Amino acid sequence: MAENKVKEVSSHGLWEGDNPILFAFPLLILQTCIVVFVTRTLALLFKPLKQPRVVAEIIGGIVLGPSVIGRSDYYMRTIFPKNSRTVLETVANIGLLFFLFLVGLELDLSAIKRAGRKVLVIAVAGISLPFVGGIGVAFLLKSTISKGVDYGTFLVFIGVALSVTAFPVLARILAELNLLTRDVGQMAMSAAAVNDVVAWILLAVAVALSGSGKSPVIAVYVLLCGVAFVAFMILAVRPMMAWMGHRSPVNEPVSELFICVTLAGVLASGFVTDAIGIHSIFGAFVFGLTIPKEGPFAGMLIEKIEDFVGVLLLPLYFASSGLKTNISTITGAQSWGLLVVVILTACAGKILGTVTVALAQRVPFREALTLGFLMNTKGLVELIVLNIGKERK
Repeated sequence: MAENKVKEVSSHGLWEGDNPILFAFPLLILQTCIVVFVTRTLALLFKPLKQPRVVAEIIGGIVLGPSVIGRSDYYMRTIFPKNSRTVLETVANIGLLFFLFLVGLELDLSAIKRAGRKVLVIAVAGISLPFVGGIGVAFLLKSTISKGVDYGTFLVFIGVALSVTAFPVLARILAELNLLTRDVGQMAMSAAAVNDVVAWILLAVAVALSGSGKSPVIAVYVLLCGVAFVAFMILAVRPMMAWMGHRSPVNEPVSELFICVTLAGVLASGFVTDAIGIHSIFGAFVFGLTIPKEGPFAGMLIEKIEDFVGVLLLPLYFASSGLKTNISTITGAQSWGLLVVVILTACAGKILGTVTVALAQRVPFREALTLGFLMNTKGLVELIVLNIGKERK
């Protein structure tokens, strides 16, 4: 059977003899409904196991892909034909753009400034040990299944993927467990914030180095433009957003014009960093950092954007990632062995590094162990790193 060919945007309806799923917009609606239904059902099933929603969304993406339901050719040809995936990924990436804006919005840089030496040492240990382990894993993968890739860039991508802490997921776990006000929770949040900022800087460097240009001068231009963009955001955009924040008093609705400027700013920032040669998500993330955290403005933005992005658009990103993932291709002792090595390196490096340094900083053993497991939180951030790495080959 031939694959469905998606035609125009909208159909004329069944009575006119049109099959709606052969048209881009009705098919996107059907795909979104299926993705949301599957991920929310799994979230309900995992709730008694105290698993965050992101776990259900990652598994949901894999279930919808060629690993499980996608083993049916008819299903893949009809519901997720290849020529419809560009539209699906475009909408998913708009969701991702706004999600990274929310991450930047929730990340309080002043908390990093206030973090004591103890937290900074724990954060550095939590990122450096798995990163060093990632160098070994990168060497192992390059000599077995990743031959021909540029080792330097590959090393940074693997290192970041193994060493980053999923700050947004950690924040939600701590809130669910009522640990945000406890010492261990505040320590974990501050350390994860430091970890997150370092990881995004490293990833920006990796993306710049992995550009298609052969000349290393191009990578230098990309990095310099990236630095200039950040400087512009701090010196010009941040004061403007602070002014908007001051003009939004408590107990009064935020001006619609301010909301419009902010949402347009997310898209414009994403466009600029994409044009520079760094992924569009960096622009959205940096723009989120420029918005003042005190006052009602940031809270109102989160309230207006979070549910639409988190409930409707982000599951599409997991689905588009799941469509590229086929677990059945992991066959043989070598593949399974490499998988175990990657998982053990990521988890053991993070937990052991954090626990050892926390104990050296005279944190009680139980708190140090809790901190180690909290810092090992994985989620969407790692998936973004891996997807960017896959895009850059």
